[in-house]
Amino acid sequence: MADLMIGELARQVGVAPSALRYYEKAGLLPPPPRASKRRQYNPNVLGRIRIILLARDAGFSVRETRMFLNGFPASTMPALRWREMAKPKIAELDELMARVGQMKLILNASFRCECRELEDCERLVAAKYSCRSGSSQTKVAASKGPPQRVRAKR
Repeated sequence: MADLMIGELARQVGVAPSALRYYEKAGLLPPPPRASKRRQYNPNVLGRIRIILLARDAGFSVRETRMFLNGFPASTMPALRWREMAKPKIAELDELMARVGQMKLILNASFRCECRELEDCERLVAAKYSCRSGSSQTKVAASKGPPQRVRAKR
């Protein structure tokens, strides 16, 4: 198969040509040879681009993807690389899911408000949730009524 121009390669993988140039600049793709100042990609690069897109879809940053591709000894099997990279990402997703659950509790409780004026809500919230320093260490407890603040377990 003949070398691919950047536009053709981009069409085949479903990204903009600028994304391919960015991946090259970020160290995810090796710089391709050029003919008349135009990038000429070997078709074998398709697999690498699909790995980059898979990593992106799994939530990996460019830095994390670069680590996956280039940060392990060449002899490290891909499955071992994925497992190593997936552990902290799964923990990150678990934290995000917990946060999303807390956000839903707050939103659901807030829509049951029967205050007539915003000032009434302000007084109610101020009385219900004592404003303590370090409030980022609190979380919303699941209950039938409006959310209650409890200390986050450390």
